[in-house]
Amino acid sequence: MIQDWCVENRSYGVERIPTPRVPVTPYDVSETCKRVNDATRRGEQKKCRELVRKIKNWGKESERNKRCIVANGSGCVLSACFESFASVSVGRDEGLLGEILSVLVWMFPLGEEGQSKLASVRSLNCLVWFLKSGDLSARQNAALVLKNLLALDQKHASALVAIEGVFAALVKLIKEPICPTATKASLMAIFYMTSPSSLNEKMIPMFVEMGLVSVIIEILVDGDKSISEKALGVLDHICDCKEGREKAYENALIVAVLIKKILRVSGLASELSVSILWKLFKNSKNRSEDEDAEGGVVVEALQVGAFQKLLVLLQVGCGDSTKEKLKELLKLLNLCRVRLDCFDSTADFKYLKRSY
Repeated sequence: MIQDWCVENRSYGVERIPTPRVPVTPYDVSETCKRVNDATRRGEQKKCRELVRKIKNWGKESERNKRCIVANGSGCVLSACFESFASVSVGRDEGLLGEILSVLVWMFPLGEEGQSKLASVRSLNCLVWFLKSGDLSARQNAALVLKNLLALDQKHASALVAIEGVFAALVKLIKEPICPTATKASLMAIFYMTSPSSLNEKMIPMFVEMGLVSVIIEILVDGDKSISEKALGVLDHICDCKEGREKAYENALIVAVLIKKILRVSGLASELSVSILWKLFKNSKNRSEDEDAEGGVVVEALQVGAFQKLLVLLQVGCGDSTKEKLKELLKLLNLCRVRLDCFDSTADFKYLKRSY
């Protein structure tokens, strides 16, 4: 009756209300998953794609449907289907595999079995193929799935080292962005891959060779809060490595960009910026003397107002680890200020507490 009234009054701008759909039931999901399993075992690509689309459409209807789908084992079933067809021919089954990826992005966590299927060498090779060669939507979905997989267990990164093109594909998503979601997913995947560990330390030089440092600094110039935090997290990991720090020293914008982010983005961004500056200052002493690296970095920091900003941050408050780094940085800056007499004593300290 309501819909009939809407139709009668559409000339007044009234839109017809869509018919509410019946929510999917656990039985519906379980039965469909069984059919997916059967079709996968028989290698019926067309049937699998039809069933995956059915699950995808259920998920589009409501968040309630998504919860029901996830709770009834769909993630594990689709991961197994993805692995099975990834081992045959990615090019031939690209449509099916792409459909599965588009559903898996909202199915995490997958459970132990589903995770192992998706983290297999065959599945990871297929994910990287989509990162490199898929259309824009497929590349985004591959980055999201890879990010979620690494978030569950960073040990999966070890299998990625041997896959050709994974480093370049992730960097390309940041260097040539297709959308903010893909950029953030790629940054987080790199963040997990470069997290401190004996294995991941070997990955940092590979990312540095791809020009990641300059790409990160470029997006930090005008990146929003979320992208800035993720980019700073990656840069902080990269500066744990000598090769990463060398590239950072070479970039003329690094110090100014880091100082700019302090107290202007978020507490996390401020702490990460301090951590990166501390690593650059601390390790600059180990560079060759003829480069005058330490003096260059410290003087540049003074010129862009680092002393004032770090002093304010110390007063505003931060974590204990960051506080210790701040004190070390301020000592270095003060020594350089006195030695070179390059600090303007009339600098504006109006934001400092009188009790300091």
